[in-house]
Amino acid sequence: MTVPAYRVSRAARLLGVSTDTMRRWADAGRVHTVTDAGGHRCVDGADLARLAVELGGEQDRAHRQSLRNRFPGIVTRVLRDGVAAQVEVQAGPHRLVSLITREAADELGLEPGMLADGVVKATNVSIELPADA
Repeated sequence: MTVPAYRVSRAARLLGVSTDTMRRWADAGRVHTVTDAGGHRCVDGADLARLAVELGGEQDRAHRQSLRNRFPGIVTRVLRDGVAAQVEVQAGPHRLVSLITREAADELGLEPGMLADGVVKATNVSIELPADA
């Protein structure tokens, strides 16, 4: 499976920064970009996942709050064993970790660099793919 690349504007939204900031980071070499067939500058999905984890560690953790919500983000890690899979999603400054069945992770084809939503309800976090994935 090929890791996707995201247009600069979408990558910026995923990280919760402006498009200009994402362009500056790309120009400075903080994130790798490629040009797609249409001539648009795109951010490599795996590199975006790496940057999301890096930025998540830089966030101020003093303002945590509990939300029942959907967090669009990027898969940063998938650990599979015989029965279960641990899936990590970085959604802006939020790192979400979900324990799901390996079968579910395989059916969704979850890999680092993919877009996914972390859906939080009470103490349960599930992973869903966006409709346009």
